[in-house]
Amino acid sequence: MDEPFHRRDIWGDDPEEVDASETVAELEVIEPEAARRWHEHPAFAPLKAVARFIQRSGKRIAVTIAGFGVLLAGIALLVLPGPGWLLIFIGLTILATEYVWAQRLLNAAKRKAEQAKAAVLRKKDAGVPPSS
Repeated sequence: MDEPFHRRDIWGDDPEEVDASETVAELEVIEPEAARRWHEHPAFAPLKAVARFIQRSGKRIAVTIAGFGVLLAGIALLVLPGPGWLLIFIGLTILATEYVWAQRLLNAAKRKAEQAKAAVLRKKDAGVPPSS
């Protein structure tokens, strides 16, 4: 009958097995290409992909964060005291530097603002008698 497994048989935590530096040194002598640099380990591949993405599109990420931050502050200031519409236009302007949809929305907002300005000025001019 086999004797039951001991914990160290399964987990390999014998004192002589904890330090593997001698084994690694032997492998490096036998197969130098087997020695891998720490950043070439497959576990770091997702981190490398994220770092490469941030490096390539860092400006776009920064513009997106800043634009949405200003836009959200403007929306909050619509109900709080402050220049809400101004911040919304500034946020859209920031986002329009990178996104076509923001540029289209900003152009539509500008047209609406011009129409509102013209309507207010027409009402103002209609209520003032001509000066003679």
